[in-house]
Amino acid sequence: MAEEEKERIIIPDENGEEHLFEVLFKFDVDTTGKSYMVVVPAEQQDTDEEVEVFAFRYEDNAGEEDDLALYQIETEEEWEMVEEMLNTFTEDEQ
Repeated sequence: MAEEEKERIIIPDENGEEHLFEVLFKFDVDTTGKSYMVVVPAEQQDTDEEVEVFAFRYEDNAGEEDDLALYQIETEEEWEMVEEMLNTFTEDEQ
């Protein structure tokens, strides 16, 4: 069975250096209308070691040069929601 192609995105850091990330999952929150994504550095994805996970709120700007606009998660409520979704995702992967 062929392995599913993972979505990858490039995220620049504060110095303008670009880093490749694999998208673990995305989810939308109907009550707020906001969308979130959880990513891992692509070079860490294939290791058995613990990987660093990053989460962002995003807006899909389809048709524009930069298709995605990423925003830092700022509220405790958003972090709790992301952690809950991440826990569900990791349980499903096992």
